[in-house]
Amino acid sequence: MIGEWLQTNADDKRQRLSLALLIAFHIVICCISLIQLANNDHPVSFHPPTFHLFFDAGRLHVVIPIIAAFSAVAALFVFSGFSFGFFTGFYLYTMVLGYLWLNCFTDLTYDHRLAGISAAVSAITFLVPALFVASPIRQILVLSDKAFDRGLILILLFGGVIVAAGAFYSFRLVALDNIYDYRDKIEFPTILRYLLPLLSSTLLPFAFASFLARRKFFGAGVAVLLLLALYPVTLSKTMLFGPFWLLLVAALARLFETRMAVVLTLTLPLAAGVVLHAVAPAQTASVFSAVNFRMVGIPSVAMDIYNDFFARHELTYFCQINVLRHLVGCPYQEFLGSVMAKAYGIGNFNASLFATEGIASVGPLWAPVATFGCGLIVALGNRLSAGLPASFVMVSAAILVQTILNVQFSTVLLTHGGALMLLLWYITPRNIFEDGKPAGEYPKINRAPASLPRQAES
Repeated sequence: MIGEWLQTNADDKRQRLSLALLIAFHIVICCISLIQLANNDHPVSFHPPTFHLFFDAGRLHVVIPIIAAFSAVAALFVFSGFSFGFFTGFYLYTMVLGYLWLNCFTDLTYDHRLAGISAAVSAITFLVPALFVASPIRQILVLSDKAFDRGLILILLFGGVIVAAGAFYSFRLVALDNIYDYRDKIEFPTILRYLLPLLSSTLLPFAFASFLARRKFFGAGVAVLLLLALYPVTLSKTMLFGPFWLLLVAALARLFETRMAVVLTLTLPLAAGVVLHAVAPAQTASVFSAVNFRMVGIPSVAMDIYNDFFARHELTYFCQINVLRHLVGCPYQEFLGSVMAKAYGIGNFNASLFATEGIASVGPLWAPVATFGCGLIVALGNRLSAGLPASFVMVSAAILVQTILNVQFSTVLLTHGGALMLLLWYITPRNIFEDGKPAGEYPKINRAPASLPRQAES
């Protein structure tokens, strides 16, 4: 009994130490990546000044203490268990980390001190509920095993119908460099415009994770192929890279402890981009642009741009949400991404909940309150998915979390099916999975068993 407790105690400490060291390495890689982004001299991929990406070694004495202080917030991940909130929170933490770095070098003019403090506090108010509220909700409605299997088949059939319907309106095999010449010309019926993101962000990833967890590889393969088939229909990079992203996340979730796997999903691609850019920048410009810039840099840049815009323009007070737009007056008749595109000339610039529900809606002063509310919704996802294998939750949420980085939270919940994902997790029978540590299960507190004698306790 005592030996088992000591071994468990030692294993927990080693696991937490390994996670802490990996996150520290991740933070260093993020900073190196941001330096490389600012110094990128291959405009064929992107032009740093256009996106207000700068670096000045003379200001390192300013930025390093800020990054070091915010790195302490990462301790929250070390002492929490895996959950949907852990996955989402780590990606948003990385985004805020990037913004705090960019905030020290940007040429945009606004109250940088207020914006930086607001971003850091907003991260904390989001992470506290998202990481530490995970108690399960009793399942009142649970699918039977047979109904669950039939539901997965229906998702695949539904996906096939939607892909075919989309191909009827638009189907074009185009190289990545040329997609923007055609994508804006695509016109889908309203129903398809809603069903396509629902299918790609929620339904197909959920089906893939479900088939994979139950070792039904044929069904998992069909889900991946359907997701890939959406690329020539939508000409979206997400559709092209989504299947490969799912496979990467699934592989890491199988090979590593789930929290470590989450960190590695960002650290490995970032580190690969950093190394490739250092060794052969001209030959690997497209990889560096797709991973380090588009995947990680852009969400941080969005916070910089939204802070600048709404420092001089009227706040939305959530009127960017379609339902509210029709009920109350709104100073912006277009989506915020289009508003930013016209103001800054850098394309349709959508952004995460930190920029939209936070900065744009209520301003930097009240943004931490808005992010706390979003954190509570993510915490609800923790509770609804509690009891499911952690790897299953991670894989099924893989594309949804990427969407959260780049789309306002209300749109993620409704148009991209975030709310539906929470419902699917809730009604999924827990007994169908053969193994796997449940999501929301926290590392055990290292206490000696109550039955130990006092001298052993001491």
